[in-house]
Parts: sequence; structure tokens; C-alpha cells
Amino acid sequence: MGRAIIRRYSEAFKVQVVQELESGKLGSICEASQLYGITGSQTVWNWLRKYGKRDCLPRVVRVETVDERDQLKQLKAENDRLKKALADEHMKASLFESWLEIACEQFGVKDVEGFKKKLAKGQ
Repeated sequence: MGRAIIRRYSEAFKVQVVQELESGKLGSICEASQLYGITGSQTVWNWLRKYGKRDCLPRVVRVETVDERDQLKQLKAENDRLKKALADEHMKASLFESWLEIACEQFGVKDVEGFKKKLAKGQ
């Protein structure tokens, strides 16, 4: 069985690759990996994070107005309120199911599901 080959890259080489990416000499991380035979899917990314100026790393810039920010806060608050209301309803439904099963047991109803259907039809 073959042994895995572990490649070690010098600090100077890592910095060189990062500088070539940042200057535009290399168009992408994939190009750098292929050109220099760098293995590992995250290797060059890690070098960019460590040695780079962060210009080549993807980032998200969000621009929003005060109204949008306020609306987002309101929506988050409403979402929290609805999550709590849903949890309360699940609890009520669970309690009702338990109560119905106990009531059916006490009154000798064998077909609990059939009884539920009759209740739903209003009979």
C-alpha cells in the first residue's frame, strides 16, 4: 500500500503565489494550483488568508437604508413572535391529543382515530 506524499511549500513560495494572484498575473486560485501543481482544495485559500491583503478574497457588501434596516428588525421580531406562537400551538395540540386519549380510555372508546374523525365531522 502506497504512502501519502506530504508536500511542504516554503514561505517565500507561498508569498509569491499570493502576490501573483493579487497583482492579476494569475487569474484564479485554480490557475495557480494547476500552474504550480499545488494540491489540496483549500491550500491557496489558506495562503491568501494568511499572507494576502484580502483583496482577492470574496466578500459581501450590504448597502441598506435606515428604513430597510428598521424593516429587517421588525421582520426578525415578527419571526421570533411567530416561532413562539407556533411552539405554543404545537404544545396545545399535544396536550389535546393526550387529553383525548385519556378521555377515550376512561370512557371505553377503543377506536380513538375513528372518534377523532367523528369529532372533526361534527357528529
